Amino acid sequence: QVQLVESGGGLVQPGGSLRLSCAASGFTLDYYAIGWFRQAPGKEREGVSCISSSDGSIYHRESVKGRFTISRDNAKNTVYLQMNSLKPEDTAVYYCAAAQSCGSPVPEYHHWGQGTQVTVSS
Repeated sequence: QVQLVESGGGLVQPGGSLRLSCAASGFTLDYYAIGWFRQAPGKEREGVSCISSSDGSIYHRESVKGRFTISRDNAKNTVYLQMNSLKPEDTAVYYCAAAQSCGSPVPEYHHWGQGTQVTVSS
């Protein structure tokens, strides 16, 4: 079955850290840009971070720069999102998806995972 599966979410206090994983099955991540997105209750989905397939270029939304790191382990067919210094406003369901490039419009992202909940609260 061709799919992406996110894991690693949970409840963490402000200032804490989590590492999310996006594991692929049925296809090879090497050839795709992988983006992380999030959606908080009552808000639209927004792009968080992306790592390209070609040159490993990385993109982060402004609000997470310096706190989040995205990386890929092609041997494990997995992309990671390391989230440090978490804030309550980072609370959301986090999704990963694949695309030809990080600049692809959101509708062109595919193989969306089921999401993993991240809750930042004291």
